[in-house]
Amino acid sequence: MTVLEQLLEYQKVDADLRKIEQSVAGSDERKKFMQAKKFMESAREKLDAQDKRAAELKRLRDDLIRRAEDVSRQIAEYADIDEMVGEEGGDIAFYKKNAQALLDRLRAIKGELNKLTADITAAVEEYDRFKKQTIAMQKQGEEYSKKFKELKNSRAAEADAIAKKLAALAKNIPADLMARYQQKRKEKIFPIIAPLNGDRCICGMDFPLAQQGKLAGGNVVECEHCRRFVYKA
Repeated sequence: MTVLEQLLEYQKVDADLRKIEQSVAGSDERKKFMQAKKFMESAREKLDAQDKRAAELKRLRDDLIRRAEDVSRQIAEYADIDEMVGEEGGDIAFYKKNAQALLDRLRAIKGELNKLTADITAAVEEYDRFKKQTIAMQKQGEEYSKKFKELKNSRAAEADAIAKKLAALAKNIPADLMARYQQKRKEKIFPIIAPLNGDRCICGMDFPLAQQGKLAGGNVVECEHCRRFVYKA
């Protein structure tokens, strides 16, 4: 067998292994497991953000309560406004104006408190929803992690048999060429070796005449566009 024939045989067997890999990778078990895994990986970050939001809402609430209490104390000082006017001989209109301003401030603060209370309620509801979702995803992750492992184990013997066959074939292929093949395999390029189609590569790009000349004698040349190995049938 020539090196080209060995490569083609290797790719033929490798295609069977790839089918198993794709079957496992595209399974519902893996999709559900990865969905839960991805969610749980981001859950901690979201929980931290919710904790910070809760702390900020609490700070705003405490500040508004403090301001409301401060204004309420000032308003209380005007409870005996008639006596204040009588003792100090001041203008009652002035005191009433100040008292009204304080009442307006208190109403504004209460309005802010009402809005903040709504924000806190929404934050609590969001946290409760996320907590339930997190618990559900945790259960899903545990369930489908087990199912995914069972699926992989069910195909393991078949995959190992093919891997052994590939290892035997690889011994007859130059190490540097095999290393380049494996790198392309990792990059999800498949088929890795393809025949020249007229004067085009399988990817549809024109194959330069200078490159075509190198294909004589069963040589393979790497396509400059898709990086596949190209040979002349």
